[in-house]
Amino acid sequence: MHFGKKYPKRFQSDLITVMPRLWRFALSLAGQKDLADDLVQATCLRALERESQFKAGSNFAAWTMTICRSIWLNKMRSQHLRKTGQLDAAVESGLIDPSPSPETNIFAAEVFKQVMQLPEGQRSVVELVFVEQFTYREAAAILCIPIGTVMSRLSAARKTLSPLQQDHANQMKKGELA
Repeated sequence: MHFGKKYPKRFQSDLITVMPRLWRFALSLAGQKDLADDLVQATCLRALERESQFKAGSNFAAWTMTICRSIWLNKMRSQHLRKTGQLDAAVESGLIDPSPSPETNIFAAEVFKQVMQLPEGQRSVVELVFVEQFTYREAAAILCIPIGTVMSRLSAARKTLSPLQQDHANQMKKGELA
């Protein structure tokens, strides 16, 4: 990435470092790879434009994800569209690690497919808490929602995903997965 304007080295480094996490979060919001790419680009541009607003010592990833969510919501409002997106294949998005066993990747792809079918609110909370490992409080701040809503959305997502977890546990007991 080339920065035309002189930005502090730390800011540049932080922005480059957060990009994979930011892209995963954008994907959880947008539900489609090309939309996530555009969302990340817009987020990076806005972060660069507002670099002076970042408070040193605060959580850079949370700051950029908050920007990302704000851009996404503005886009949705302008289009009057709130639909759940769905990816064609998780493997094509480069989210599945090729090093584990094929059985593990099959299960991971199925989990990813199910997560992407969750409503946007649940999907973004699952991404922030389970994938990015933000605390409930941090996820609530990023999404500008009460912590109770984070807990409620996670509970609903767990209920939706529990049959998948149960199937996996049963297959592990039978020795079907390595």
